[in-house]
Amino acid sequence: MKINSPMHYIVIILLAISSCSSPKDENIEPIEPITRIINFSGYEWIVRTSDDAKQGPGPNLFSDSEDNVWVDEEGRLHLKIVQKGGHWYCSGVTLRLSQGYKKYVFYVASRVDQLDENVVGGLFTYKNDNEEIDIEFSKWSQSENQDSQFAIQPSDNVGNKTRYDLNLKSDLSTHFFNWQASSIDFASYQGHTLEPNAEDVISTWTYTGSDIPPLNNEKLKLNLWLFRGNAPTNNLPAEMIIDRVEIL
Repeated sequence: MKINSPMHYIVIILLAISSCSSPKDENIEPIEPITRIINFSGYEWIVRTSDDAKQGPGPNLFSDSEDNVWVDEEGRLHLKIVQKGGHWYCSGVTLRLSQGYKKYVFYVASRVDQLDENVVGGLFTYKNDNEEIDIEFSKWSQSENQDSQFAIQPSDNVGNKTRYDLNLKSDLSTHFFNWQASSIDFASYQGHTLEPNAEDVISTWTYTGSDIPPLNNEKLKLNLWLFRGNAPTNNLPAEMIIDRVEIL
């Protein structure tokens, strides 16, 4: 059930907003006004809106409506893609303050391995197209693709991306990247834990290449969007639920 979580409405002039590791011509980072802020996991998050103009990634329409983004009575964040008036509206939030070199842990509470093949769920830090760290759930419109990836931008560079299948056993999964100056460790686990049994380790990866982002006032972002702006193949709404985020 949706509830009115603490929030307030403000006007701030400009904000660079979310992107993901889709092809470069899809990876546009527009500027938009802020209209809504929510509290989730002890942090303030800016809710993305594109008004009536399509924006990247996609391009897509993004809505800050409570039909698209809300925090429920259990404190879980819901990001949803919904259709209104014949148009699909995607969702995204941005952490207000940069956190820098940290371990970013995401406790997901929905079957992101079952998202429609045109849907992309992203958990990432972003400054620009060449300073981005991604965990993404998507088949990128190809039904035979694996459903998830860890990536460093530019992801087209050799060695900057690894793909895997989640094969989740339940709604609960844990994902993290530990961003440090000389390496970035990634992992996905079954359940909500940072100490999984061996059989619950889905995928791990350590990146030590030349594209580790520097500290540069990057922001943590969470989004749910449509690849190349294509409607879900099943013509149904899509949702990603995040129980909580920890920054360690």
